[in-house]
Amino acid sequence: MSNGNKELNKSGMLIAQMKYWMKFSFYTALLVTSLIACNSQSQVEILRDKTPLDTYIYSNFHHLDSNLKHQYPFINFENNCFRFYSAQSPNWEHLFQDFRNMITEKNCKLNFYHIGGSHLQADVYTHDIRTYLQTHWLDIPGERGLIFPFDLAKTNNPWNYEFKSRNHWNTYRSVNFNNPERINFGLLGAVVETPDSIVEITFKYDKTDVKPGFTRLRVYHNKGIFPYELNFGPDEILIVNKFRNESLGYTEAVFADAVDTFNLQFTRLIAGPYNLQLHAFQLSNAAPGISYTAIGINGAGLYTYLGNENFEEQLKESPPDFFAFSVGTNDANVPYSSFNPEVYKKNLEAMMLKVLAANPDCAILLTVPNDAGYKKKYLNQNVAREREVIIELAKKYQCPVWDFYGIMGELGSSRIWKGHGLMRGDLVHFTVPGYHLKADLFIDAFEKWLEQMEKRKYIN
Repeated sequence: MSNGNKELNKSGMLIAQMKYWMKFSFYTALLVTSLIACNSQSQVEILRDKTPLDTYIYSNFHHLDSNLKHQYPFINFENNCFRFYSAQSPNWEHLFQDFRNMITEKNCKLNFYHIGGSHLQADVYTHDIRTYLQTHWLDIPGERGLIFPFDLAKTNNPWNYEFKSRNHWNTYRSVNFNNPERINFGLLGAVVETPDSIVEITFKYDKTDVKPGFTRLRVYHNKGIFPYELNFGPDEILIVNKFRNESLGYTEAVFADAVDTFNLQFTRLIAGPYNLQLHAFQLSNAAPGISYTAIGINGAGLYTYLGNENFEEQLKESPPDFFAFSVGTNDANVPYSSFNPEVYKKNLEAMMLKVLAANPDCAILLTVPNDAGYKKKYLNQNVAREREVIIELAKKYQCPVWDFYGIMGELGSSRIWKGHGLMRGDLVHFTVPGYHLKADLFIDAFEKWLEQMEKRKYIN
């Protein structure tokens, strides 16, 4: 090849590269401009000219294997989506923009909360969702969020972490009506208490693939004067700051390097009786990603969480960007004549308002409880009545519904799920494979929502 041709070829390559980078810069600028626009414009301006959310046609499968339709023909996979009953949803548009920004810029964290009863205390399907959110996208590991030491309470602890202590603990749960007046419940709805003057607690991750390290450990405990010194054993040399908030009732330690275990010792500094109360542990870090907290107490209903005095103030400490309500199984577990849909509606709306008080822009997801048998043998028609209430509130607050009751197959479907090894004999709880399937369905619906938001077009 002649030198002239070489120069021409080189010039052509340079021109092509310049065109590529100009095109790349244009689309990058377009993305940045759109993100800036989301922060500078009102949500109404952003949404006004977009395809209505309630007209979207969902595909049958996204995350799921389509062969499941042949394996479980009784499941209504075509109904598996976050369905909107309003044309627009400012809060969900806000979440989508923040979510996309988190993925592309990797510079922020989003707080996800999911509340329910025993289904969430077990943290099987919610941990599958957490694992997906913390591993599906690269370099955004997130953090564990709030956890409770159910091991110390001698009740079922999530498999994915473990607490140990030699001390004797008394347990109080907000589902009980005879708790002492000194017990005030917070976000997680449970308290463990001991009168011991020296208390030792260890924590470690257990059966899980996600073990995000934490550089901050917050311990929620008694409010007011807290006469204990906290020591972190071998990790004490890593602590660069330690402070206490007596009005909110917590002590927080900041570590120089991330850790994934702790060995905590409380030493009481005064003589005489004083009971140490523990409400929650919060594991935090500076990494981008999702913080996914599951809130669940065996037997809990909406009325349970409404009675938690410190629920709202603790929620405001880490305001929610996403909040899923999966509460209703226990509310509906009464005879048909005893269930009042208006009371359920009033309670659910009151809880939604607590969440919106913590963050007015929070994206709320309302989920319809699973079909369940009443006293193991009667069909429970109250869940369908809950669904009607949930849809009414979804329309009012412009949020979507994950209709798990409809996905299952509606009334009596719990018996079919039991026959296929997906539900236990109580016709309320799922087997482990059933919970994993429920998680896959949720993730499938979440991915469909992302696709829906990506494909929304402006109306000319």
